[in-house]
Amino acid sequence: MKLATKQLRTKATMIAAGMGVLLLALAALTLSNNAQAAGFETIEAPQNTSVEDKVEVLEFFWLGCPHCYAFEPFIEGWAKDKPDHVEFVREAPALNPSWEQHSRGFYAAQLLGKEHEFVVAMFDAIHEKRQPMRDPKKIAELAGTLGMDKDKFLSTMKSFAVENKLKQARDKAIKAGINSVPSVIVNGKYRLSSQISGGHNGIIDSINERVEFEKNEMNL
Repeated sequence: MKLATKQLRTKATMIAAGMGVLLLALAALTLSNNAQAAGFETIEAPQNTSVEDKVEVLEFFWLGCPHCYAFEPFIEGWAKDKPDHVEFVREAPALNPSWEQHSRGFYAAQLLGKEHEFVVAMFDAIHEKRQPMRDPKKIAELAGTLGMDKDKFLSTMKSFAVENKLKQARDKAIKAGINSVPSVIVNGKYRLSSQISGGHNGIIDSINERVEFEKNEMNL
């Protein structure tokens, strides 16, 4: 009798544990569905932004990412017509070892004042011309075609300034909960992606909606 009672208690415990797991899964699914319906996820711990008097829109991307390349016309078109109260910035964190040289090149070009030109040229070389562009010398040669000194570009890629930017970008991505690119963070509070926002147009729509919301919150 005691054995039977013990077995019943064990089964009851297992059933309760199973129900707990199921409830957690249902809660996660509900949160996911709610985020998709809203077009964004709220970041639990808001992140610092680069400006205090504007709404920051931050894109995390990787130059070798085909999804980032496909998103480029959408975010570029938006950036050209963005309101004056919006600050658009980009980060290229090396979230995978194979991304590192692309990230170093991006930050070197940024420091040398050629960020936009470099992004355009690298996207074209990687995704149109099918060149991997992981050799620092090849990246420096491309930088040379954009008016940058090749030797200076190479040394900048290896500089402490770039090392610092790489660390900061990775830290930002981790704190913002970035697990895929492209991802967009609006004013350090809201996380957007194709999956969350419903495609590239959905990201742009969500950016505009959250920017307007934050503008009103900041009385801009």
